[in-house]
Amino acid sequence: MTSTRKMTTGLLSLSAAALLALTSAGAATAAPAAQEKVNPSVASAAVDNSSAAEYWTAERMIGAIPADQRADAAVKRTLGLERSVVDKGAPASAEKLAPKTPVLNAASESPVATIGKVFFTQGGQNFVCSGNSIAAANKSTVSTAGHCINDGPGNFVTNFVFVPAYNNGAAPYGKFAAKGLYAPTQWTGQGDIQYDTGFAVVSPLNGRTLSDTVGASGIQFNASRGLTYKAFGYPAASPFNGATLKSCSGKATNDTVNPGGTTQGIPCDMTGGSSGGPWFVGTSSTGKQNSVNSYGYGTNSSTMYGPYWGSVIQQAYNRAAAA
Repeated sequence: MTSTRKMTTGLLSLSAAALLALTSAGAATAAPAAQEKVNPSVASAAVDNSSAAEYWTAERMIGAIPADQRADAAVKRTLGLERSVVDKGAPASAEKLAPKTPVLNAASESPVATIGKVFFTQGGQNFVCSGNSIAAANKSTVSTAGHCINDGPGNFVTNFVFVPAYNNGAAPYGKFAAKGLYAPTQWTGQGDIQYDTGFAVVSPLNGRTLSDTVGASGIQFNASRGLTYKAFGYPAASPFNGATLKSCSGKATNDTVNPGGTTQGIPCDMTGGSSGGPWFVGTSSTGKQNSVNSYGYGTNSSTMYGPYWGSVIQQAYNRAAAA
């Protein structure tokens, strides 16, 4: 998440563009729920991952901080706000935007093999987000927030690794280093919060692909709005410490602060570090993934917002899954 609850947000719009089938890889589509405002366009970057896994020592993983600032900037830019929209672990500079509702504590979860923590470096600083192994033809694709792979707008990150089933410092399946990063140009070029989703293609580890090692979640694009979701992540900003997996569940509603956008929110108080964690349709991690943790408004917010996965984000997925 970034300064918008350190899970940069992504308000996604949809359009009816031609999409790769990939249903054999677990992708699913439905009738678009909204009209896409822009044409799909994808930015990517090759990554030198020769030393990424070695770089991420236990000490560096524990010391990594949530990537909030870029989400904060993206939300303010998208909404035209002067006031700060902040991570729940950051100063309460946007309290007027945050309703004083009771805190809905995220539930503790046992590790899920496909879900893990994402670590990366940018500008000499080490950051942490969340991510998930998703079905793809290359068996090596991770979903996360756009702000966890690119400044939005700006440069791509370095030293990106995915640590599935991270738990209290343990990396039971190892660290999968990214060799390619992909995101909509609406995020990488404009920092539009509605498109805050990114994908990483990781190299095999010990001769095995990511999905052959931990499995992969099915995914869905252009779904109906207002579905019930279960979201997962590793919140690291106070009152959480990022050590274990958490979850939130609820029915999605539109973002009323940005009524012209396409993001949706569910009841959730996860904080920075949970950015990029998966949203599954239904009430468990066995449903199809249909969004990621992106942002929240203010320190007292009890709603987590995620981008609508339409044709723009699907195109980014298609490029990554085929790489």
